[in-house]
Amino acid sequence: MPMDALLAPLAQIASLIRKELLALIKEPASRAILLMPVLVQALLFGYGATYDLRHVPYAVLDQSRGAASTELLARLDGTGVFVREATLTSSRQIARVIDEQRALLVLAIPPDFEQRLAAGQRASLQVILDGRNSTTAGVASGYVGAIVADYGASMGTDAAGIAMDRRVWFNPNLESRWNLMTGLIAALSMLQTLLLAALSVAREREQGTFDQLLVTPLTPMQILVGKALPAIFIGLIQSTIIFLVIRFWFAVPMAGSVWLMYLGLLTFTVAAVGMGLSISALSLTMQQAMLYTFLLIMPLMLLSGLLTPVRNMPEALQIATYANPLRFGMNIVRRVYLEGATLGDVWRDFIPLLVLACVTLPTAAWLFRNRLS
Repeated sequence: MPMDALLAPLAQIASLIRKELLALIKEPASRAILLMPVLVQALLFGYGATYDLRHVPYAVLDQSRGAASTELLARLDGTGVFVREATLTSSRQIARVIDEQRALLVLAIPPDFEQRLAAGQRASLQVILDGRNSTTAGVASGYVGAIVADYGASMGTDAAGIAMDRRVWFNPNLESRWNLMTGLIAALSMLQTLLLAALSVAREREQGTFDQLLVTPLTPMQILVGKALPAIFIGLIQSTIIFLVIRFWFAVPMAGSVWLMYLGLLTFTVAAVGMGLSISALSLTMQQAMLYTFLLIMPLMLLSGLLTPVRNMPEALQIATYANPLRFGMNIVRRVYLEGATLGDVWRDFIPLLVLACVTLPTAAWLFRNRLS
């Protein structure tokens, strides 16, 4: 077979490849889609997805107030990781600082700490951890244990000379499943809810029926309600399925009110649907709506605190999380489910969700009328 006959098909394929690459590179929107998402996600993962603790707020109840406890606390403060948020004077104050999430852990030093060390006896101290984020609590406990062991060694005692009594609240065995799966009650439902809402208007634009809907007697607000309620209903059903699996299949005990958890889920879902409808109103095709949604879902998940605590993220990312409904919806669910929090404990998390809903829903209604295909 002549060489030209073999090379001709390859040349045709090469021409097609060249045409496709030029089509992707020449169009500004395509260049942005190829480069920006991977760049942004790489930066977000680098800064946000880390289990390294850089900021651990803690409180101390030092009933010894001797040189030994002062030196131990100085070692803790000197790490640059542990930040003392409160110095307690009574054991009754411990519950408050942990419930309010002001401290990830409380270090309680008994009155006889220094005397027992000086006498060569076994001294003890207690570390009380907030187990609502089991991974962070476990890592923090390991850090404290290493510091205590190093301090004991520096005093000429072995590591067993100081006994660290660890107690974990809200998740006694530090089971990662408790922390992760309660967060999924909000996180998994958001995936479908955001996508359904984002596709609702884009689908009608693509099918050519949205303009017909606009000339009906329905107002933009009525259209908004008709588009939003099905997505909200489906989101709550999905949350219910996840909740039942966690509660009865995995037997994760619930400490709080089911009704308060659903009030939080409803508020969160309304805010998520508002974001989805805004995306839908901005999109001219279903493909655009799906693309925008998938680009948004990854940062929302990463900056929610689902896997890594928000307080470990850089300050700029912590500020950005205030526009993320998943952060506050998931915090409500986790606190109510694991901690037994009341409305008085979690009302602050409702405020950003209500603000997001009040911004995104009217924006979507305005876009329905003013952004025509």
